[in-house]
Amino acid sequence: MIYFSRTRYTLVMNRLRKILVSIWLLLLVSCSDTPTLPPLPTDGAILAFGDSLTYGTGAAAGESYPEVLETLIRRRVINAGIPGETTAEGLVRLPALLEEQKPRLMVLCLGGNDFLRRMDEDQTEKNLKAMVGAARERGVPVVLLGVPKPGVFLKAHSMYCNIAGQFALPYEGKSLQRVLGDTSLKSDPIHPNAAGYRELAEAVAKVLKKSGAL
Repeated sequence: MIYFSRTRYTLVMNRLRKILVSIWLLLLVSCSDTPTLPPLPTDGAILAFGDSLTYGTGAAAGESYPEVLETLIRRRVINAGIPGETTAEGLVRLPALLEEQKPRLMVLCLGGNDFLRRMDEDQTEKNLKAMVGAARERGVPVVLLGVPKPGVFLKAHSMYCNIAGQFALPYEGKSLQRVLGDTSLKSDPIHPNAAGYRELAEAVAKVLKKSGAL
């Protein structure tokens, strides 16, 4: 009887491992594949929406990732970053900005301040999804940037991969992880320096090209 119980336990655990591996592979594919975006017209503007990581805190004027990206891709990039902003605040601000600027594409990079303030992560994810929805309701495609959760091992929070998979968004989740894990690319513990922002801009440009937007 004991032998049977152990055998059954082993079979159940093996099946569970297979299920977990399948889920992990599904998430990996959803985040590694780059969905197709409509080509961005030469006169089409990109809205870079976010917090201090978008604003460019830690670098001089002209060195934020949106400004570097504008030079790299030769398209207008609107820097709509506000330092300290949470996803709840961003969700309130975004609709009017979309109506005012009428961008042809949005790059969304928010959530870091929610993590720093230890806000409810489920609500953070809901806020990000609502922002994606607000953009799509206006016909604005979204590119999502994953933000690392503070800790010893920096890695973009899994919610970003989940959102990208659910909405089929082009996703970049490794650049900020690399930049914020390298002291030579940071101006302080949570912000890149000019070199770090350039690396982020290059990563975004790569996603835009891979998705067909450029």
